[in-house]
Amino acid sequence: MVGLNVTPEISLVDEPVKIRAWGLPTEQVITIRAWLKDEKGEIFHSRAFYMTDKKGNVDLEKTPATGGDFQGVFPMGLFWALRPAIPFLRLMKRDVMGSPFLVHLELYSSLLLNPLPEDSPVASKVIERWYVSPGVQRIPIREGRIRGTLFLPPGEGPFRGVIDMFGGVGGLLEFRSGLLASRGFASLALAYFAYDDLPSYLGQVDLTYFEEAAQFLCHHPKVSSDGVGVVAICKGAEMALCMASYLPQVAATVCINGTNAVNGNSLIYGDLSVNGIPYHPERVVITDFGSLSLTHAMDDPRKPEHQNSILPLEKARGPILFLVGDKDQNYNSLFFAKEAQARAVKNGKKDVYVRCYPGAGHLLEPPGSPFCPVSQSPFFPLPLTWGGELLPHCRAQEASWKETQDFLRRNINSSRRSKL
Repeated sequence: MVGLNVTPEISLVDEPVKIRAWGLPTEQVITIRAWLKDEKGEIFHSRAFYMTDKKGNVDLEKTPATGGDFQGVFPMGLFWALRPAIPFLRLMKRDVMGSPFLVHLELYSSLLLNPLPEDSPVASKVIERWYVSPGVQRIPIREGRIRGTLFLPPGEGPFRGVIDMFGGVGGLLEFRSGLLASRGFASLALAYFAYDDLPSYLGQVDLTYFEEAAQFLCHHPKVSSDGVGVVAICKGAEMALCMASYLPQVAATVCINGTNAVNGNSLIYGDLSVNGIPYHPERVVITDFGSLSLTHAMDDPRKPEHQNSILPLEKARGPILFLVGDKDQNYNSLFFAKEAQARAVKNGKKDVYVRCYPGAGHLLEPPGSPFCPVSQSPFFPLPLTWGGELLPHCRAQEASWKETQDFLRRNINSSRRSKL
């Protein structure tokens, strides 16, 4: 009897699953296919080929993929390699509480070259991949100027507080905050443009908005009041570094593929005014795939005319961790991170760290998130190139997720202290 076993069948997306098949012809090539529908009904799919052993079994923790979307022993490769049936779509969970992603795993007893098979699988399973664990609370926040969503773990706390931000897509993304709350953090998914009554685009940015969010989180009865962490990517990482440089509430900062200076928009904070380094759209590169690479559109912050735009991260209260992919094709993020670290060292700040992941691109997301090298953006006429290579990028997602949580736990006090 042919069988397909997937354990666990219900899990968080950042948790690994085990996949085994048995009862197949011995020493024969078979195919395992994965697919899901996102909330808009779009299909994402992957497949890999395996050679059964002398007993007709395949165990993805031991059996190497001989071909398909990847090669080698990668137990989570089918999840990593999920790609859109329609090019340039990005898989993002919008409703993290209401439903999981239902991932269909199908077993075929032959080589399946057609990504949309006509024959029925010999065995199949449907598993649930969630972004929140049981007991996590989701609380919409519309207080003062703050627009976002607070995710609280079950229990009374106090929990380490984290502000979670994304980049140039704007709006409000909650999937990382749901996972952070599932791992014990009180996470505020914070929108800062293109959402609700916030500005539709980033012009002048007032840091007091972010200060208000940090104060709100510090004063929440279930959150440690001794400072918050900030986790952010892309333009959000730039905002995170602004917060770290000027706000005493920020105890630890994780900047994922960001910059070391204010770019594009201007920044104000009380009497402080910082002009952004202008973008150079004429330097945008159109790739062979018809997508845009923005790496060269950002100017060198070392130029004399840009010195006042560089963020004084040496003033930050707490440590700063830069997570960067060396194949990022959206930002020259490794250069910016090294510049930031060099400035910190020059000014006597020793707790600025750079973690570089070879082969990783721009969109470093929680593990289980499929590799997305290029996708559409609401603010550009052509898709944006994020860069990276499938297997090293997804290994980096696993490593960086653990490092992010460890960093936040080490550097955010979990006890109640005087309010900031």
